[in-house]
Amino acid sequence: MTDGLLEGLLVLDMSQFLSGPFAALRLGDLGARVIKIERPEGGDLCRRLYLTDTEIGGDSTLFHAINRGKLGFAADFKNPADVDAVKRLIAKADVLIQNFRPGVVERLGLDYQSAKAVNPGIVYASITGYGGDGPWAMLPGQDLLAQARAGLMWLNGDRDQGPVPFGLAIADLLAGSAVVQGVLAALVRRGRTGGGAHVETSLLEALVDFQFEVLTTYLNDGGRMPARSGFRNAHAYLAAPYGVYPTSDGWLAIAMTPLDKLAGALDFPAIAGLPQSAGFEQRDEIKRLIADHVSSRPTSYWLDRMQPADIWCADVLDWPALFASQAFKQMDILQTVFRPDGQAVRTTRLPLRVDGLREDCRSAAPSIGEHTAALRAEMGIPA
Repeated sequence: MTDGLLEGLLVLDMSQFLSGPFAALRLGDLGARVIKIERPEGGDLCRRLYLTDTEIGGDSTLFHAINRGKLGFAADFKNPADVDAVKRLIAKADVLIQNFRPGVVERLGLDYQSAKAVNPGIVYASITGYGGDGPWAMLPGQDLLAQARAGLMWLNGDRDQGPVPFGLAIADLLAGSAVVQGVLAALVRRGRTGGGAHVETSLLEALVDFQFEVLTTYLNDGGRMPARSGFRNAHAYLAAPYGVYPTSDGWLAIAMTPLDKLAGALDFPAIAGLPQSAGFEQRDEIKRLIADHVSSRPTSYWLDRMQPADIWCADVLDWPALFASQAFKQMDILQTVFRPDGQAVRTTRLPLRVDGLREDCRSAAPSIGEHTAALRAEMGIPA
């Protein structure tokens, strides 16, 4: 990448799995040079975390998605010479990201205080599951488990379904995003003062922050728990018609809209003339009426009636339909990166445009230690 916003910055990705590597990926997408530090034997455990039975060059598609464009450096943290080599990299780096379990990085001698001793200007980012101390600190910091502890599973699914997790690793990705924000702010301060910083977050903190709207309501509403709809729940706090409804050939999402206005667009007087409170007090009943009504015709029929009336609605697309849409094609948010053997990997791109342009990346995730020799030579680290 050239002319990136973070061009000239060096990031050490000493993390594995998803949260830390995602933060490093985003900084790399913005132009930073990222060195991924892995164990010589096996590397990042994410290399073998398969979403399907598809692999690319012996590694999972997930690993390729989260580590594109990085340089590979192999280091055995049980080998004092390799730890010294990592410290030499730290001395030249701007940012370091790690997500070891609390206490591990201290035993390795690569904690913030140790890093600061060799590089006072280092911006050091730590991600844990539940913070560095406390009764949960040593529990596994895994996404599903963090979701389970964070309360948000009770916002998903219908009332009688029990807790419903998100179908994505949102704790990892949100924690990684939070770290990126903290790192960028710390770099701005370093530009003014010259001093580094230790930026810390956890999966649990990221998930609590993710719920800030509904938690603010809960905290100021007498501690009343939100009541999920028993039918087509889409938001525990929002009234009918908010939800997703089956049509004769697909699905229709309807967001916040007055029932009278919706009744006119749908030619459905059964939901007209109701008091404003009915949208919540009779939520399930009203949503069942709407579902029965819209199931008789195709999605396009209802969109043609609702969109001109400025009703917030959308057809529900799967990935093939999304990729086929002109709107998606125009965004140009997919790219192809290449392994050293020429094998192509299709993946996503940075979801930002700067001065009208989106940064591109041409190199795929590195093999374990792929660039170790070249980096040692460049950084003056003995082999």
